[in-house]
Amino acid sequence: MSTKHSTEDTGPGTELVPVKFSRLTRRGILLGLSASQLVTLGIGVLALVGAFYAGGGMLIAYTAPVWVLSAVLTWMPIAGRPVVEWIPVAGWWLWRTTGGQLLYRRRIVAPRPAGTLALPGDMARLREHVDPETGAGMIHDPHQGTLTVVCEIRHPAFVLLDPAEQHRRVTSWGRVLATVCRSGRIATLQVLERTLPDSGTGLAEWWAAHGTRDDSWASTTYQELIDRAGPAGERHATTISLSLDMKGAARQIRTAGGGLRGAAAVLRQEMSTLTAALRAADLTPTGWLSPGQFAVILRSAYDPSVAATLERHGELGQSLATAGPVAVTETWAGLRTDSAHHAVLWISEWPRSMVYPGFLAPLVLSSGIGRALSLLYTPLRTDQAARDIRKKKVEHISDAAQRRRIGQIEDAAQTAEYEDVLQQEADLTAGHGVLRVTGLIAVSAPSSEELDAAVSAIEQAAIQASCETRRLVGQQAQAFTAAALPLARHI
Repeated sequence: MSTKHSTEDTGPGTELVPVKFSRLTRRGILLGLSASQLVTLGIGVLALVGAFYAGGGMLIAYTAPVWVLSAVLTWMPIAGRPVVEWIPVAGWWLWRTTGGQLLYRRRIVAPRPAGTLALPGDMARLREHVDPETGAGMIHDPHQGTLTVVCEIRHPAFVLLDPAEQHRRVTSWGRVLATVCRSGRIATLQVLERTLPDSGTGLAEWWAAHGTRDDSWASTTYQELIDRAGPAGERHATTISLSLDMKGAARQIRTAGGGLRGAAAVLRQEMSTLTAALRAADLTPTGWLSPGQFAVILRSAYDPSVAATLERHGELGQSLATAGPVAVTETWAGLRTDSAHHAVLWISEWPRSMVYPGFLAPLVLSSGIGRALSLLYTPLRTDQAARDIRKKKVEHISDAAQRRRIGQIEDAAQTAEYEDVLQQEADLTAGHGVLRVTGLIAVSAPSSEELDAAVSAIEQAAIQASCETRRLVGQQAQAFTAAALPLARHI
């Protein structure tokens, strides 16, 4: 579920330079067949060959259900994937269904342990840690061994900048990602861009600072209009989540004192480095989120109807212990929470042709739709990236030799994948970092009918952005946490 690209732009000019993404690798073990496909195909071949040598005739007919079913499981596609690859997904879904794991209801009277988050599923294991020096709220995942912190970002509208300024900002953002790659201690960097209802806070603050409260009819009427005004539109909020790999930074954590305190000290170093890199890229960090601010984001994701109220009244919803949902119901292709229906789309294909950096504008600027666009960057160490590229080259060369041996023609897609591997190797040799990028879109609406219309609109916007999207099934709850919450989690 990822694609790779270099983290820096090498264009020397000041004009906006088009870029190209690597293709999503769909390689198998042999001739494009995955391990599960080879297993089912082997079973069918053994059944057919065994029946043939045992006497043929009626034995072949008797074993027909076995080898026919094997052929169907191996090659018959459903939603772009062979049937055999759906078996684990369906099995996991049935197991969760029989175990009652598709429903979550908060136990109101049962107290939760101090420092835990009131979140459903495997997120119940997350722990809260407040950094004593910065006051930032850090989220500890003891199973994955990560410590995550979130920063809110302000930036100008990219599409309104002139081409030279856009090129400069793209190059600067490439340096930010390169900094993350060179660290060696970062597990994930998440960029989350959300649409939120505008609560009218700006208007209320202006009236509080400049309004005249003289108890006149005009002043009283104006104040009442401001107090009663609901969301007048929507605004965009961007956050960057930084997740520390506590296993990869074990030595530095021990040097800093060990435990969460030592991990927080190491993460503070990464926070300072990232803040400096963001400012150099003309992005304005407004500060690392406190536990209260983090709680408001969680509550707004599960209960969008109260997002404007929480923003308008800053003292509400500031507790992580109560920030989670009251009820969650997961279905095969959707999720329902307190006041909204949700669906998560995966960007399965990035643009295959040359595109300019603002190609995501149709998705980002889609109006009237509640959605969260999440980009998950997973940096690869240089040695790990080199091994991965070397393995892919060997697979491509051996598969090409096997196809020539059996007389199979090599198509353009296989050639393009091999050229992408060679380009990644050249970028790595030139000193650039390599990132795995996963794009997820969480779409929210008050009803299922409005959700279907919103999903269709987002799919059309993705087509305009030269991207291909697929609706995730059988894992909507897990996908929602990765797409709509700034927890830097993967699926």
